[in-house]
Amino acid sequence: MKTKQWLDIWLNKYVKHTVKLRTFDRYKYNVEKHINPELGGYQLEELTAGVLQDFVLKKLERGNLKTGGPLANNSVIGIVNIIKSALALAVSLEVIDKEYSKKIKLPAPTEKPVNAFEKHEQQKLEQFCLNSKKANHIGIVICLYTGLRIGELLALAWDDIDFANGLMRVDKEAYRNKQNGQWYTIIDKPKTKSSIRVIPLPKTLLAKLKEIKKKSKHEHVISTNKNTIVDTRSYQKTYERILKKLNIPYKNFHSLRHTFATRAIEMGMDIKTLSEILGHKNPVVTLTRYTHSMMSYKTDMMNKMGKMLAV
Repeated sequence: MKTKQWLDIWLNKYVKHTVKLRTFDRYKYNVEKHINPELGGYQLEELTAGVLQDFVLKKLERGNLKTGGPLANNSVIGIVNIIKSALALAVSLEVIDKEYSKKIKLPAPTEKPVNAFEKHEQQKLEQFCLNSKKANHIGIVICLYTGLRIGELLALAWDDIDFANGLMRVDKEAYRNKQNGQWYTIIDKPKTKSSIRVIPLPKTLLAKLKEIKKKSKHEHVISTNKNTIVDTRSYQKTYERILKKLNIPYKNFHSLRHTFATRAIEMGMDIKTLSEILGHKNPVVTLTRYTHSMMSYKTDMMNKMGKMLAV
């Protein structure tokens, strides 16, 4: 059996009903755009350790479909994981006798840099959003004080906020999906069980949200005039326009989440509590990602320590 035939069976018979639509679409994209053009014509038995390693090296050197340059380590690792899973099942179902994907040598995964706003940038951003006449701008402040991801923010409904007890339930997320050439927004459960969580809201933020809710006629906290979900790209563009208007150097939307985590650590929040609020699988993830701190904070701490120096 040819590799492309088995990958089609693997995707549609063994994967499609077991993963989220977004995950399936990512697998399908990688199969169609990266794996099949290079390996699809091979018989499964022909996927030797050498063939697979050559495939990996080619992707690392010139696998980027847009630029023709190197494909990021994490992207290559994701593609190889698809190959490993598909071939392992082929052996398990006795489609082939053995496979060689375990012999592939991969580069180390790269941790994305954590970029957070400096305190003066955060204050500038907050003040603009709190004083804005556009209710949707409050979403940026919500992310700065809860660490929500953009998909979690856009899926947030007023019913998810318990105003009496000052709690916010996060149990769904919105994301874009393309079908038949058209983009549309899907609301689904989060990727992991740990992402389902309840976050206590600061009293000041809660009061502002109460004020906005009184005037809102929409189901969702962030909504279009037609009471529909705001598209993630659309909200990202809104965020980018605000940064440009305030002359704040660009950082991606996820930096709001990083900023929340950074401020929390600077204020002394313990890692376990922060991990639960962020919805991480375990505190190790939080510790690994956020034990850095802003340079201005490091400078302050070093200057405080320097006061002990007798000169």
